[in-house]
Amino acid sequence: MKKVPRVLALLLAAVLILPLSGCGASDGKTHLTFQIWDVAQRDGMQAMCDAYTANVNPNVVIEVQVTSWSEYWTKLEAAAESNTLPDLFWMHTDQILYYSEFGMLADVTDLFHYEEHYSEISISNAQGTDGRMYGVPKDKDNVCLVYNREMFDAAGVAYPDETWTWDDLTAASQAIYDATGNYGYMAYSDEQLGYHNFVYQNGGCILTEDKTKGGFDQEATREAVKFYVDLQSYDWCPTQTYFAETTPGTAFFSEKGAMFLEGSWNLLSEMSNYPDMVGKWDVAVLPAAPNPASGDGRATISNGLTYATGAHGKNLDIALDVLKYFAGEEAQRIQGESGAAIPAYEGLEETWISAFDQFDYDLDLEAIMSQFDYCVQYVNNSARPKWKSGVVDIMNSIYNGSVDIDTGLDNIQNLINTETAKKLADS
Repeated sequence: MKKVPRVLALLLAAVLILPLSGCGASDGKTHLTFQIWDVAQRDGMQAMCDAYTANVNPNVVIEVQVTSWSEYWTKLEAAAESNTLPDLFWMHTDQILYYSEFGMLADVTDLFHYEEHYSEISISNAQGTDGRMYGVPKDKDNVCLVYNREMFDAAGVAYPDETWTWDDLTAASQAIYDATGNYGYMAYSDEQLGYHNFVYQNGGCILTEDKTKGGFDQEATREAVKFYVDLQSYDWCPTQTYFAETTPGTAFFSEKGAMFLEGSWNLLSEMSNYPDMVGKWDVAVLPAAPNPASGDGRATISNGLTYATGAHGKNLDIALDVLKYFAGEEAQRIQGESGAAIPAYEGLEETWISAFDQFDYDLDLEAIMSQFDYCVQYVNNSARPKWKSGVVDIMNSIYNGSVDIDTGLDNIQNLINTETAKKLADS
């Protein structure tokens, strides 16, 4: 039997006592709240909301509210417990399976013909374990290599391009360190912005295709993780102790390191926040695995957020109408032109690129676009909330030497398999 968590029990109880009718205000209009966690995207989201009011329903006013990532999920769960979820909110891939499985999210499957305008990855990111849509695809992204042009010039090394492999990454790092004394590639112990990319480039996997087991018993996976962890042994790569105090991005834009992996979603804000660095850095496709067990050695993790609403909200019908608008070309175009993120709606990628026209230097954003041809969906299954933190802990123990890497990878495999089996048994 599947156990109903406290959050769902309280949610259902609240549904029985709270009215489901929309709420008005003194101006006679319906006021909705829209919760997000990224202040850099606030203006873009508000522009979409204002367009809905202007072009669809003038009797609806939507206010975008920003909560920091560190507080967002705590507040959202508390709101679910009291049936006071925002009328509209962002949903992350890490959380959508949990919230949808326990009936907290409205089913939006029939709102739009998603398959006509959204990629398989974007649709999958919005689906629950039952295959239904519990969010409208918002954006899409991938992970690129960010590099300091001046450090490459000082070392006499050609800039990264599509011919690069892991061997070029390490060779360039050594040359830059020897010439400038700065770090080369900064191999931060992260999943999406770190070793997951290397695993899939090498033909391995974090989860099997059916998402029922881990892939850490596969040689290609183990080889890639070992390669990534071993990068820390070089003088040109900071240790994880260093990263505990200084993020790769901070080190890079302080001109302490030459390369790091970055998500496309951060590029516009980095151009804006570091004006003195404009023209000193650029982006490239990720280096390929030189000898992959399968495939051509190319892969980059791709994720995407969704727009969602609660299943029992007071303004459910209106919220669903807003989500229908958000799924369409007009709203997705507004998002792209604002620079908030690459629209999930296929064919609107250039709207996001145009947001960079304000700068004097043109990043090679076509490198980002080219990687969508070989993206790998962000790793997730319904048991991930149970095994994610444990995997992070084991990876930390591997890095600090308290457990040898083979034992650590075995432990990760056992953890993923055990927690996933429990979840499947409870389903």
